[in-house]
Amino acid sequence: MNEHELPKAELDVMRCLWEGQSRTAREIREGLLAERPMSHSSVCTLLRRLEAKGFVAREKASSGKAFVYRAAVRPTNTRRRLVRDLVNRVFSGSGVDLVAALFEGRPPSERQLNELQQLLDDLRSRRQSRGTPAPSSAGR
Repeated sequence: MNEHELPKAELDVMRCLWEGQSRTAREIREGLLAERPMSHSSVCTLLRRLEAKGFVAREKASSGKAFVYRAAVRPTNTRRRLVRDLVNRVFSGSGVDLVAALFEGRPPSERQLNELQQLLDDLRSRRQSRGTPAPSSAGR
């Protein structure tokens, strides 16, 4: 199974693990409480599934009976696959339309605009160094 096929509850657990260091099931449940209240047994079930799929690794905690869980995969690949799937399914492959939709709901701050400009400059620089022609924007 690929990361982009994970159910939302499993992705929520993964996001919790990606945000910090290793955590116990209780710490994960508490971290998700505001947005996704779950019982302890539900969190443990999700962690077992994720471990079986190779997304989570566990080890015995230094004290007590609890296990400590950590993400076994990096979030970068998962995020790329999820966004690529979203862009293809919802925006007909147009990343520009995705960004426009994002900013319609929440306009970027000045700092974010500067970061986006730097990203665009870096992308243009990489494209030019490879000698790749710029794609046409006639379809927009």
